[in-house]
Amino acid sequence: MIRVLLVDDQEMVREGFAALLGAQPDIRVVGAAGDGAAALRLHGELTATGEAPDVVLMDVRMPVLDGLEATRALLAPSRPDGAPRVIVLTTFDLDDYVYDALRAGASGFLLKHAPAAELLHAVRVVAAGDALLAPTVTRRLIADFVAARSAHERPAVRPAQLDTLTGREAEVLSLVARGLSNAEIAAHLYVAEQTVKTHVSRIFTKLELRDRAQAVVLAYESGLVTPDS
Repeated sequence: MIRVLLVDDQEMVREGFAALLGAQPDIRVVGAAGDGAAALRLHGELTATGEAPDVVLMDVRMPVLDGLEATRALLAPSRPDGAPRVIVLTTFDLDDYVYDALRAGASGFLLKHAPAAELLHAVRVVAAGDALLAPTVTRRLIADFVAARSAHERPAVRPAQLDTLTGREAEVLSLVARGLSNAEIAAHLYVAEQTVKTHVSRIFTKLELRDRAQAVVLAYESGLVTPDS
């Protein structure tokens, strides 16, 4: 059973999502909050009772504490409890918060007006440990990153953990950063898809990454991959 926490300042949105998700046999809504601060408190209460959410649907623009800060707090490395997967909810796919939310550890984003089937798919995919990063999202992330780098002239920061990757693992990471699926990477490298899955798992472990969203951000911010490569 996938436990979901809904966080949105619009009651109609919360009720609509709750009705849709609650009708699914494999999903249970364990709570709802109207702002980020309330979400953090509720997450703590649910965790204490053994009902910690697996997935949090997090609006970004809210009063008291916005979704970006709430996501950072939920996914902070210092938190003693298991961190949930966060799906950022936004009205516009060019929302400035999206990139920062992904950098903070969110597993992807979803438009509020997305079809019901897309919402259900998103919750299931993220709960299974994958990320919501379609190629179009990856391209926009790259564009946003390049624009930010140009505006602030930020030098690439290369984490020391990158040096622990083998040559093939670094190659796989660069392909993940370009938005390729495991199957596409396998075809590109002429190896079995299971081999790619093994490489990806090892990359995540070595770099302490949660999913592909964080892998894409790290690959570009570290300079391992450049937009024109």
